Amino acid sequence: MIRWWLTIALLALPALPVSADPLETHVESGPVSAVVRLSPAEPAIGDPLVLELEVRAEPGVELLMPEFGEALDRFAVVDFSQSEKADDKGGTISTQRYTLQPARSGKQSIPQLLVEFIDRRPGRKAAPDGEDAYELLTESIDFEVASVLADDAPLEFRPAIGELGPLERGRANAWMVAVGAVVALLVAAPLGYRAWSRWRARARRSSAYETARSELDALLMAPRPTEAEMDAFFVRLSGVIRRYIEDRFALRSPELTTEEFLDELARSPDLLRSHQKVLRDFLSRADLVKFAHYLPAAGDVEDSLDIARRFLEATRGGEGTGPSTATPIAEASGAGRA
Repeated sequence: MIRWWLTIALLALPALPVSADPLETHVESGPVSAVVRLSPAEPAIGDPLVLELEVRAEPGVELLMPEFGEALDRFAVVDFSQSEKADDKGGTISTQRYTLQPARSGKQSIPQLLVEFIDRRPGRKAAPDGEDAYELLTESIDFEVASVLADDAPLEFRPAIGELGPLERGRANAWMVAVGAVVALLVAAPLGYRAWSRWRARARRSSAYETARSELDALLMAPRPTEAEMDAFFVRLSGVIRRYIEDRFALRSPELTTEEFLDELARSPDLLRSHQKVLRDFLSRADLVKFAHYLPAAGDVEDSLDIARRFLEATRGGEGTGPSTATPIAEASGAGRA
């Protein structure tokens, strides 16, 4: 009798969802191997994505993991952790774990990630001739983010709760007192607020230029990308410029699509029209590489680097924030390549 009731109870329990295995790629180069895992394999819009990069190296091999967020500018990074431990043979296991938030539904891709290593084993060559380290490039992972709404879902708007009744007298008086207090505070301290705002804006502009210039100099000094590295290179290059614009001009660039971002630029009073046109061409070329798998020529790579450099120099600005402190791109083009 007990067994019979237990069977009925188990059958009555709701079926638990079975999570699909994560998407996974493997790549190996000499003494180093890397695994990239992405879960869930079939996300819906709003679901966080967990991206894990696990790299194993034999004893005596030094690992150089990717910088934080490198090649992941198309996603919002919600969380990040990194760990390193030794395996049972004395080798190294380094792991980077990202929690990402996709901004849209549809087909998307985790780009290739670059891992570098130095072979310090006895009798081995530490790095290729003329290079600082060996390189291992992971494979990209294609996936699709499902929409929450069905394709045939009706889009209709309904009234919420009808008409609102009149405010009670006591609540109205409290509201007026609160508004009066806020107005008084704003009137009493305008000079201090304006001084603080000017100081913060100057600090933000200076920091934005120095950070972006340092990142761009690293790209200028690095070897030019191969065909397999073009996607990761243009993601990194466009990310430098978009982060600079966000900090320099207080535009919400990382979470916007390119078209939305360009619309924001068109409404910005702080950028000259020549800057806006150059940025439109620059970002459109980067999108062709990142999303349409366009393979640029060597000259296109040099042009993109030079445009990025000239844009930074032309917009670094001084005390002011408006177009009067900016330099047209054409005037900055006389400087030599950095």
